[in-house]
Amino acid sequence: MFTGIVSDVGTVERLEDRGDLRARIRCAYRAEGIALGASIACDGVCLTVVDRGADAAGNWFDVDISAETVARTNIRGNAVGWVPGRRVNLERALRLGDELGGHIVSGHVDGLANILSIVPEGDSLRFSFEAPERLARYIAQKGSVALNGTSLTVNEVEGVRFGVNIIPHTTQVTTWGTAKPGDPVNLEIDTLARYVARLADFTAA
Repeated sequence: MFTGIVSDVGTVERLEDRGDLRARIRCAYRAEGIALGASIACDGVCLTVVDRGADAAGNWFDVDISAETVARTNIRGNAVGWVPGRRVNLERALRLGDELGGHIVSGHVDGLANILSIVPEGDSLRFSFEAPERLARYIAQKGSVALNGTSLTVNEVEGVRFGVNIIPHTTQVTTWGTAKPGDPVNLEIDTLARYVARLADFTAA
């Protein structure tokens, strides 16, 4: 379980096809502080650490990525998928007693949203996205979404389109400062919205 508050930006060092896809990610987390089997959200994708270590270049951890995860995320996108050198938002799993600064995030990506536009608004940036039609019903004004692992508040919704504002601090400590229109981003809808919609379906039936 995560909160959508990014705590480090890692760098993909290499990818290997081994049946599943294995990725090595460089990070600022101390290798000795990462347990084998620990969960780390990488651009919003909950992945399990299968190896970790440190060398002259710094700290790193390895994760295995299943075909199902690859199919639902931007990891193997045609234009902006994970390649060596790509920067990814990282978050360690929530521990009992940690501050819940964002919202409850599972790290189970529901699909991809596409960036339609990025417009300066004061010191912030206003992003407009298009969500898959099957997920748009779960996105509500002033509700929460996780985009590339970042907890964000929805400003407005119009059909399958929605917008968020990203403040300067967030662009500085995440990968949002280098995002571009056309980029696909990992979208996880709010868990509460999912269950409210499910309850409404049962009620209507």
